[in-house]
Amino acid sequence: MTTQTAPPPPAAAVPAARRLAEAVLLGPARRTLLLTALCFAVTCAIGLQGWTSVSLGGFDLGIFDQGVRGYAHFGLPVSTLKSFHHEFPPGFSVLGDHFSPVLALLAPLYWIWDDPRSLIIGQSLLFAAGVPLVRRIAGYAFAAAEPRTGRRAADLAGLVYGLGWPLLVAARVGFHEVAFAVPLTLLMLERGLARRYGTVVLAAVLLCCTKEDLGLMVGAYGLVLLLRTRRTEDRAGRFTGLGLLLGGPVASAVAITWLIPAMGGQPGYYWNYGSLGTDGGDALRNLLHDPFLLVQAAFDQPLKPLLLLWLFGTTLLLPLRSATVLCALPLLAERILSSNPNHWSIARHYDSLLWPILLTAAIEVLGRLSAAGRPERSVRRARRLGLGAAGIALVAAVPIGLLPLAVPSSWAPKTSEAALVRAAALIPDGASVEADNQIAPRLTARADVVLVDGTPRGREYVLTRGDKRSFPFKTDKEQAERIRLLLAHGYRQLWAEDGVVLLHREGDEPIPGEHVPGPGSEPVQDEVPSDVGHNLFRG
Repeated sequence: MTTQTAPPPPAAAVPAARRLAEAVLLGPARRTLLLTALCFAVTCAIGLQGWTSVSLGGFDLGIFDQGVRGYAHFGLPVSTLKSFHHEFPPGFSVLGDHFSPVLALLAPLYWIWDDPRSLIIGQSLLFAAGVPLVRRIAGYAFAAAEPRTGRRAADLAGLVYGLGWPLLVAARVGFHEVAFAVPLTLLMLERGLARRYGTVVLAAVLLCCTKEDLGLMVGAYGLVLLLRTRRTEDRAGRFTGLGLLLGGPVASAVAITWLIPAMGGQPGYYWNYGSLGTDGGDALRNLLHDPFLLVQAAFDQPLKPLLLLWLFGTTLLLPLRSATVLCALPLLAERILSSNPNHWSIARHYDSLLWPILLTAAIEVLGRLSAAGRPERSVRRARRLGLGAAGIALVAAVPIGLLPLAVPSSWAPKTSEAALVRAAALIPDGASVEADNQIAPRLTARADVVLVDGTPRGREYVLTRGDKRSFPFKTDKEQAERIRLLLAHGYRQLWAEDGVVLLHREGDEPIPGEHVPGPGSEPVQDEVPSDVGHNLFRG
């Protein structure tokens, strides 16, 4: 891998570069607004399509809806969907799952519209906020190129970012904290290029408050700053880089070791690296003894190298020629070394964390190759590479996110999901409910909802299916058995249609296996179904 770390322009040249970057953004303001609106419209439409087709579940849209609603009512972000299903003890909030206090900034949306779809809209707004930042990054990267080349590069970068397949996938699977990570990462990278290090630090702090592992990415960017300023007079850049390099990992360690347990979580709940060791310290000792363990863990499944091939192949390997790609290494290592098959495909939201980094790195490389004074052959090569990478990204976006928007049937729920919606309408406001994963987000705003899972919870209403597998059950037979169990122990069937059953508890008869998490409950993880982890394009 070649990671050129050419120093930034001399201090005297920075104002000129900044003026060009501002001209790229502010000159064609109409194009900036158009691209921003396009990004918002497409990602929001994909998210709302998931809502209308009832394909967004309690895991994870319902969890975030309950959590942000807690913030909106000036309380902790408590989610019964998460805490009951994974057996967390009382006092658990979603801050004990992932340390994401930045989600509190979305609370005002619920003061306007108390509905899970507020999160879909909020996520799209955050994604769209990255468009002007990407255009600024292109302005800095192409500061030494012909002005017309810089303007075209900014336009194309904004388009590729806004319609990038990672953002479309993230919109398709619902809401996640990555909604904040995407623009904050771009802000950190863009302000770093502008040498506005105060804002760099602010963005880095907010990233550490977005998810506990993003401190590792912040630390990697600190290393990038150190590499780029080591032979310059930019002392502020070096001090900032050193601060991020040390502070980012420390912030992650503090969040995982102390802050998450303080919110009812477990420090090692998401440790998915058993092939390396039982915990981080054990893994480090094992790797020092046998470094080849790292290679074994990285290539023990066919999907892992395929993931790397897709991410870097679709960008024509351009990011590998920029030091900025180092920011992606911690995030990639988390997925490649993981034993959880959910981390190996591109069908989830994880690639949206990488998208700002890979795109910025590619833009920097193309800007360097297009600089005025470079051989014409280099400029032509940069143009071909840029157009090729952009074409691949936009073509990939068509089947992944754009094409389904044009298919009317993709907006309508299937028979079983439509029946869930009709049954949910029969549940009164304020009721306690065990709900099928797919219908849970439509009840969280008006009912006390937990997930129908392997343990009966004794709720007033149970809304489930008996002929179609729903998360977290392994087979539909397990769901049918649950229905029979409840009917035999105090529940009455109120409604049934297209495999969907709505049950109501009529008495206090105990249910075999009934359990509610209490003090001392030991959190559990889901077993990943055997059909997950075999297809790069499916979750």
